[in-house]
Parts: sequence; C-alpha cells; structure tokens
Amino acid sequence: ARALLEAEGLYPAFATHNALTVATVMEWAGPRRDFEFQRLHGMGEGLYDGLMKEGGVAVRVYAPVGGYRDLLAYLVRRLLENGANTSFVHQIGAAGVSDDELLADPVAEAEAAGFSPHPAIPLPAALYGPERRNSAGLDLSDEQVVADTLAAMGKTWSGRPENAPQAAPILGGREKRGEGKAVTSPADRRVIAGEVVEASPAEVARAIDVAALAQPSWNGRGPEERAAILERLGDLLERDRAPLMALAVREAGKTLGDAIGEVREATDFCRYYAVEARRRLAIQRLPGPTGELNELALAGRGVFACVSPWNFPLAIFLGQVAAALAAGNTVVAKPAPQTPLIAAHAVRLAIEAGVPGEALQLVPGGAEVGAALVADPRVAGVAFTGSTASARRIAHTLLEDERRPLVPLIAETGGLNAMLVDSTALPEQVTQDVITSAFLTAGQRCSALRLLCLHEDVAPQILEMLKGAMDELVIGDPADPATDVGPVIDEAARGRIDDWVEAHIDAVLHRLPLPAGAAHGTFTPPTLLRMGRVADLDREIFGPVLHVTTFKAGALEETVDEIMASGYGLTLGVHTRIGSAAETVRARARVGNLYVNRSMIGAVVGVQPFGGEGLSGTGPKAGGPHYLPRFCVERTWTVDTTSAGGNASLLSLEG
Repeated sequence: ARALLEAEGLYPAFATHNALTVATVMEWAGPRRDFEFQRLHGMGEGLYDGLMKEGGVAVRVYAPVGGYRDLLAYLVRRLLENGANTSFVHQIGAAGVSDDELLADPVAEAEAAGFSPHPAIPLPAALYGPERRNSAGLDLSDEQVVADTLAAMGKTWSGRPENAPQAAPILGGREKRGEGKAVTSPADRRVIAGEVVEASPAEVARAIDVAALAQPSWNGRGPEERAAILERLGDLLERDRAPLMALAVREAGKTLGDAIGEVREATDFCRYYAVEARRRLAIQRLPGPTGELNELALAGRGVFACVSPWNFPLAIFLGQVAAALAAGNTVVAKPAPQTPLIAAHAVRLAIEAGVPGEALQLVPGGAEVGAALVADPRVAGVAFTGSTASARRIAHTLLEDERRPLVPLIAETGGLNAMLVDSTALPEQVTQDVITSAFLTAGQRCSALRLLCLHEDVAPQILEMLKGAMDELVIGDPADPATDVGPVIDEAARGRIDDWVEAHIDAVLHRLPLPAGAAHGTFTPPTLLRMGRVADLDREIFGPVLHVTTFKAGALEETVDEIMASGYGLTLGVHTRIGSAAETVRARARVGNLYVNRSMIGAVVGVQPFGGEGLSGTGPKAGGPHYLPRFCVERTWTVDTTSAGGNASLLSLEG
C-alpha cells in the first residue's frame, strides 16, 4: 500500500471491507484523494458511507455477473471467507468481540509470541511426526533457487563430481553422442558411464551367487541396523540432489519439477521403509498357555530381483530396492535399459550409506538380462513395475520350473485411468487437474489420466477451457525451467504414440504444434482425442494423449461400470460437488487409488500408498503399511519353558 501511494503515475485502488485497513490507508494518504477504495456489492456499505460523504473518498462497487453455473462456486467462496470466525466481516457483527480485539494488530500478536509456529501445525519437515523426516523440496518459483540448482546440475553435466557421467547433450530425453547417434550399445555405455555396461548371463548368475552368500549375514543385522542404513541413504540422496536431478533430466527427459519430485520420492521411500522395518519386523510375543513361549519373527526370503521402469528411474528403482533390503533380503536390481546411469549412482550411494556391496548387485541391460534374472531358481521373489504383458511373462517363468519354490511376484502394471466429471464440478479446477494429470511428465506416468468422461451438459465449456489451457503449455528442453512438457523416452515410444494418433486423426479435437527445436528430439505434442465410447480405448497409450467421451444425466453408475469392464484398476478420478456422487463412484470402483476433486498423479509415500488391482497389479501397495511384509517369510518360535524342571512363570506369581 505504501509503495502504491508513493509511486508516480499510478492510480492506486484498495479493495477491502476491513475498517483497520481503510483507516491505515487513509492515515498514510493524508489529504490526497487520488486513489480509490473498492467493495463488493452488498458489503461494506456502512463502512464507506461516512467516508464518501465526509472524507471525499471515491469508492468503486463491483459485482460478479453471470449465470448460476459460473457464480455458484463464487458465492460459496464468499460465504466461506466472510463466515470464518477470523474474518473482519464476521467479527464486526459479533456482539462478544470488543473493539480492541477487532482492531488487534496481527503482527504485534505474532511478535508477542516470538514469531513461534503454532504447536498444532507441524513444519513441513515434521509433517509425518518424529519418526520420519519429510523430504526437502525446492521453490522453483524463486529465480535464485532455480539459478543455483541449474548451476549445481551443470557441474554434473561437465563431468563433476567424481563418477558423474561425461558431458553429452540431451536430445529427446536420451543420451546422445557423435552426430546425434543414440547411445544404445554396451560400447557406447562404456564411453559414457564406465562401469555401466549390459550384464551378460554369466554376470547375472555371478551376481546372484554373491547376493545369495551375503543374505544370511545381511538378514542377521536386524531391522534396526538396516533401518539406520536406509535413513543414511535418504540423507545422501538429498546431499546429491543436484547430480541426481541432472541424471533424471539427461537420461529420462524429466523437467526440473519432475526431477526434484523423483529425488524426494526416493528419499521418502528410504525413510518410510526404515520406520516400517522398526515397527513391523520386531519380534512379536504371542499369547499362549503358561509355561510356553511363543514368538513370531519376520525374516528376509533370500535374494530378491528388483526390475524397475524408466519413467521413475530413481524413485521406483530405489523404492523396490529399499523395501527388499529393509526386510532382510539381498537384491539383484535390473534398471530399465534406457536409464542405467541414475540407477548406478543410487547404488553407489547405498553402498556409501552402509549397504554391503555383496548385498546389492546392479545388472544393467534389456529384456534378456531380466529374463535370465527371474529365471534363476535361487531368486526368492520378484518386485516388478512395467507392462501387464511383461508381468505375465515373469509370472509364467516363476511357475514353469516344478522344482522351484513358489515365490512372490509383486507387480505394479499399467492402467486405463479415467476421470469422471459431473455437471456440478468447478470447470477451472477440472481444467487444471486434467492438464496436470494427462500432460505433465509427457503423460509418462502409470497413474496418468488417459480417459476423460464428461457430463454432456458441461462438456463443451470444459473442452473449450481445456484447449486454451493446452495452448499455454511449453514444449521443449526439459532442463529449461520454462518447459512444461519434455520429450518421451525414446524413438520407439514416440512412434507408438504418433501411430495411434494418426490412426485416429479424424477424432483429434486439439493438438499442439511442435516448436522448431523439437525436430531434434523425441517429442510428441499433447493431443486431445474424441472417443465414441469408453470401450473404444482398448489399450494404454503411454504418452501425452487424452481421450474424451461424454455421459448423459443419470448414467454415472453405468459409466463407472464401463470403465471397470476394461479389467484395469489403477487410478480413477472424480470431480463433483455432490458428496453422494463421489460415494457412488467409490462403492462401484475397483481401483487402487481413487482421487476426488484433485489431480490423479503425485501419490505421496505413506500418505497415498500406490498400486492397483486386476490387470493393474498384484499389490500390496508401494509406500504403504502392507508392502514390507510381502518381502518377508514368517517364522514362529515355540519353547516349552517347563522342560528345564518346572514352570518358572507360576513360581514367580505373588499372592
């Protein structure tokens, strides 16, 4: 307010219904009147009448104009704001509030409390209580923070710190060298990353040998020691945030926001599974008759194979590994062939944190390496994230050897994720959440929105808003802070997406043009496609393509059933301001994660455990309380304590 009043060439306006604010502005303005106040129609009349008549102050009255659909949400917001017990408008009409209380300076109150935080509101780091520290984020709206982060990432790109990959430009989210040649062969991998080469079948077998020998010792360390190591690993991930972000951008084409999210999620996994190990893996004393001791213990199964995807090359990779290690297993981990560098860095940090090198083996490579790993009968369990087809092949492999024990497969696969929007939904919020869910990360999340089901009464309005919001998206270099949509992972992925769009070219409602520089990378533009029926979307299109269909009034339950008929059950969204409608969807939906009036991506470890059912996975959910026990075997210990010559527990009774 002071700056506005002091600035030359500006006509200040102050919109308020607060008498203290009005009095303060009047005091600062003195005799001048080259400014105005503003108030809502129907509010503040008594406050401004005297000022206008006696003080010569200009007051502009403004009012919202529009239809019921547009103004209902506005009216609700006004009622909530002005009805709040801290609102000046509410307090001035309350007989029990004195003038001193009404005019109390909030800054003075904060000073009197020493600017201390409210004890009932935890700071971000303490959001999850004293057991687990929340991962640290970055304020990417702060230009200096962005500049410092890019500078730190640049040190990694230029070959520093030690062990970082050598410099190479990013083109389409894939490492390139020479004249735009993709780095795909082991020889090229050696040039860029030294030890990161494709493992041979003999090396896979040797890795399992070493891990199997190390497992009893690692399991014997106990949950407390293993948990402490994982917590150190979480701290090291935050220490190496910049090089890890650089690798996420270079290898996977992640934007800066996605890259910091990747590091945070990996950190949260380490700390969460450390807490869960202490809580769930401690020996439990079971009830029984006097003279008998009964205990239940959880232990590692043996060697776990962890097979992770390229779309979360750090978070999912390390989430699987951390859970398996926390449970007392040793791990042979195979990252996606597109993203071995960030996995190698994570393994180095795990070893620095205290994980024995023998307990965590890295076997980079493609499908052949994965097949050799899961086929080895010494593998006591598999954690896999990827396609449903690949999960089926793994399941078949685990069962085809009749001499092999039955071992668990923990699989998280894809989904035909839909969002239902009824006629009461707030269009602006729907638009924002659809853009976030469908197009950020170039649509390359297993939770990403694939099918938007709009009530036909609101479909035209929402589609128009959605097209406008799409036009604001920036496609480009993922290392550029301005970029919203980066490249898809590789040429093969782009080909599959573009072929699908070309096959449905007559159904395209909106498609963004690619910028000139995108010709040098694996970019595909955000696209909106019309679908006649829910069933017309018969496969997962893993990219920035959103399919839209409509439903009639009264057909909400039928539409949910049509979505469920696909057999997938990963994520589902619903936008409505009617609580019973959301409950109806909840009762009929068979999905792992159901989101109401928010985006469908960004599940937080320990807050929204993630994983699906049906064709979308086996469960249990990653980042949830039931995940860790699946990596364990259960063992009961029973001792007849009377065999030593009497029932000591009876003899010790008093009275």
